[in-house]
Amino acid sequence: MNHDTPSLHTRFFKALVSFLVVLACASGVLLARNRNENQIALSQPLIIKWRYDSDQTSNLTPAADANLIYVPLASGVLVSLSVADGKLSWKAETGGEFSAAPAVDERSVFAAGQFGEPDGHVHGTLRALSKPTGVTLWMRTLPAPLKGSLVANDHALFAGSVDGRVYAFDKRTGLTMWITQFAEGFSSQTALSNDTAYFGGDNGGLMALDQNTGQLSWYYRAHGPIRGPIVLNGGVIYFGSSDGYVYALSELQHKLLWRWRTGAAVQSVAVVDSGLLAASLDNFAYLLSRSKGSLIWRRLLPGRIASQPVTAPDGALFTPLSSDSAIVLNVRDGKPANALALGEENSSSAAPVAANDLVLITTTHGLLAFARPQPKAPAAPND
Repeated sequence: MNHDTPSLHTRFFKALVSFLVVLACASGVLLARNRNENQIALSQPLIIKWRYDSDQTSNLTPAADANLIYVPLASGVLVSLSVADGKLSWKAETGGEFSAAPAVDERSVFAAGQFGEPDGHVHGTLRALSKPTGVTLWMRTLPAPLKGSLVANDHALFAGSVDGRVYAFDKRTGLTMWITQFAEGFSSQTALSNDTAYFGGDNGGLMALDQNTGQLSWYYRAHGPIRGPIVLNGGVIYFGSSDGYVYALSELQHKLLWRWRTGAAVQSVAVVDSGLLAASLDNFAYLLSRSKGSLIWRRLLPGRIASQPVTAPDGALFTPLSSDSAIVLNVRDGKPANALALGEENSSSAAPVAANDLVLITTTHGLLAFARPQPKAPAAPND
């Protein structure tokens, strides 16, 4: 037998592997193309695709997945709407008022609320609702309301409260996995990275906690309350504080890399390709160098910026207060690239939300869904 000549079985196996590799590459290209096509281009014309009317919208940002968006109303009602057309899926009464922005995973919607006792004490609640039906799966009553945002990993839900407690709850049962007590309350947007959960305190403390145990890993003191988002990118932690500073810390060494001062309390930070985007209550948006913290550009907007922008490769969309338009800035040079007419003066500090190929903006009178105009169908030929 000639062992140098490949057998028929070997040649067939190699051919099959080659075919599968080509198929996988082609599929990857197709998926990448589809992802690019589905990602909304903020600088291109956008029109209202649908609206949900309500005079009970709140300042809390809705939660969304690929199919549904969950809107917290001021009356303690959570509304589930179809992302595609805005049709009502369900309504759920939660009692009291919402205290934090909701969160969603593959199974549940998590909603934090608050209610008062006759003696004036305010308690908190946390519940998980079924995504398909809105039925409550479990509920917890807490000594004080949860604030800021809820964030989850595969097993646990994390949140901070106004009385200084930080919690980890089992997502399936609502049982407490651990509680860590601090001397300051929490109202920031929590961030997760690897096995660490980051919480920003109302006295300016940034706490890094072990997700599994709640043990404090390290602590950094900023100069003012941390009430906005905490963003991690490339081993660096970015956040802003109410004293007007933007901070960059090394995630590994826990040391300050740089600090840059804006003109007022920093409401948001977001990483974009060209740098770090920050917005503050002085009505300015800033782009800073991620490596040095130096100013690349700044742009004055027509109102206070109280929420996190939606970002895309071609722009960042802001919803300034006291303005009747959402503004898109080119992230490379800060120049206005688009404007979305809201039809009324914006007074909601809820952040805009991107879902599939839509941008959803909360207003005083409902929710607006913006999308690219659909191409017109070709006219039928004349007989």
